[in-house]
Amino acid sequence: MSERSEITLADGVRLHVTVSGPADAAVTVVLLHGWCLDRRIWRDQIAALGEMGHKAPRVIAYDTRGHGRSGHTRLDSATLDQLGDDLAEVLRRFAPTGPVVLAGHSMGGMTIMEYAHRHPDDFASRVAGLLFVSTTAEGHTHTRYGLPDRVATLLRAGETIGAGVLARSGAWRPHRVMLPALRPAIQWLLFGDDCAGEALQVTLGGIGRASLRSIGGFRESVGAQQRLDTLAALPDVPTTILVGDRDRLTPAACAESIAGALPGARLEVLPGAGHMLPLERPDQVSGALVTIVRRAAREAKRAQRAVRKTTARCREAA
Repeated sequence: MSERSEITLADGVRLHVTVSGPADAAVTVVLLHGWCLDRRIWRDQIAALGEMGHKAPRVIAYDTRGHGRSGHTRLDSATLDQLGDDLAEVLRRFAPTGPVVLAGHSMGGMTIMEYAHRHPDDFASRVAGLLFVSTTAEGHTHTRYGLPDRVATLLRAGETIGAGVLARSGAWRPHRVMLPALRPAIQWLLFGDDCAGEALQVTLGGIGRASLRSIGGFRESVGAQQRLDTLAALPDVPTTILVGDRDRLTPAACAESIAGALPGARLEVLPGAGHMLPLERPDQVSGALVTIVRRAAREAKRAQRAVRKTTARCREAA
């Protein structure tokens, strides 16, 4: 049973948050969705984590500012910098202590990297596991939309101009009425060989809830981010990187560069899959996440035993 909550950030933006799992769990998992989506993309993973019985973690999923049920964002706050700070505040409010596993899809993965860059001490002391799904640390460096380079370059230029127009169009959402017509293009762009109708519907629902300001406003920050150096400096924690070999937005080259910066990470390329792995390949994503959580929980127990032994020795010495 999940509990719904809202928090108001320092700049007045409301975040819609759901929390499930035991309050005394050994590990807390935070799930971060992608650009123009919402927390519902993680529904299968939340269910899988809840089925871990007495080893189930606490699970936090929230809608990014300007997305889902969260409040609208100002244009100057539609940045990855801000999302990294938002994640820090969510952790402070909902998981102030204990080990944390962070899982990010697309822009959610980039948010994790920004949190690591802007809050390195907190990251090092708290994060016990990472799952990067269909994401990049190099902005739009490798994005070709599955098209020839020249065509992709022209498309990106048009997209960038269009994003600027949308960013200045405010917090309204007139595109919702156009989603049925856009359905084939969205399916082609975001999904691979197989696309269940329900998965596409969840995706379209997230896009429909995102405001024009969010659709356009985050584009510049997402395209410009470069965080391979940040990744290379991260502590060694259980990490898995997943990507579909039909991903047109964050192709395998994006995942490979992340893996190169994190030599201890496990990289898996899923044949026939596109960008929406939590919905396209729910079992593989859930399995990877459950494995990381189990490893993080074991490490947490070892650390607790070590602390108890040290405390006991200190008492005996006294």
